[in-house]
Amino acid sequence: MTCEQERGDGTAHTALIVDSGEELLPVLVPELRRSAGRYDEILLVVGKETRTLLAEHIGELDGALRWGDPSAFYQRLGFAYESFRRYLAEQHAAGRRVHVVAEPDLTSGVDAGMRADRAAAYLAYEAFCNETYAPYGAAVTCIWNQRHHPANVLDGVRATHRYLLTAAGRVPSPPYLGPERYLAERHDLPLQPPPADIDHEVVLAEVAELSRLRAVLHSWTGEHHFTGEPADDVVVAVVEVAANGLRHGAAPVHVRAWHHKATFIVQCDDTAGRPIPATAGYRRPQLAHAAPGGRGLWLARQLADVVIIDSARGRTSVRLHFPYEVMHRSPA
Repeated sequence: MTCEQERGDGTAHTALIVDSGEELLPVLVPELRRSAGRYDEILLVVGKETRTLLAEHIGELDGALRWGDPSAFYQRLGFAYESFRRYLAEQHAAGRRVHVVAEPDLTSGVDAGMRADRAAAYLAYEAFCNETYAPYGAAVTCIWNQRHHPANVLDGVRATHRYLLTAAGRVPSPPYLGPERYLAERHDLPLQPPPADIDHEVVLAEVAELSRLRAVLHSWTGEHHFTGEPADDVVVAVVEVAANGLRHGAAPVHVRAWHHKATFIVQCDDTAGRPIPATAGYRRPQLAHAAPGGRGLWLARQLADVVIIDSARGRTSVRLHFPYEVMHRSPA
């Protein structure tokens, strides 16, 4: 693929799927050398093992490379999505073309029982960044190791990346689906009911009662040692979703909170049963012109790690995950 083709396509969003370092090097190293002549900067946000492996083979590219800290970028999923967007936007505004090489971290600090939901949520962001990152004329290459991800996740990777990086270079991904189609067609399992033993339940009939919900959430987070901004973020995210239910759904809104090991989980149910658009909360809202509920869901996706939406007859549910370790990482 030529530079001119990349510009025409917006951001060249590419997946490199490998099962070993021996497979990674002969595909990625030539791509990095090509990029050194095309882009002003190559940002590598990869794990320690991959960094060590690459550093031995790309020393001559030091002037074009910048290493990013994965723990600074890979935090809550919405933060990761927005951190990369801001980097691309800043570089584009400065007239610089960049190539980002990233290795998603979906498991650090996340309880094993929560990882399937997190992977599904991450792939939704991967789908939507094809639209969000398109104006910046960049390249984004994501490394996916087959040893670390189940087959269904890798199927999702192929469906959410426009291109695949192979030994022959960058080629179109045959299963690729555009963002709206991917989000509309993905088949998430219905939410399992909350456990019988929950920490708190608050039933809201009107917006004026949100202050009571705030008080309960502040007390709950404090009891479990959530501190500072992460505790405030739990409160703000949940209150935004509950307020959406009251304003745009139907009262009463039931808010139930519990924890699974080190992950806080909150579910808000209204009684309207209206489907929420699959793309809700992924587009950064123009606040003066935000669609009903659009700002609240976007904010919830930024502040929670995972947001799951499910609608059924007479019920619309929004479930939020707040893993302790992920919530307490420092932002990029």
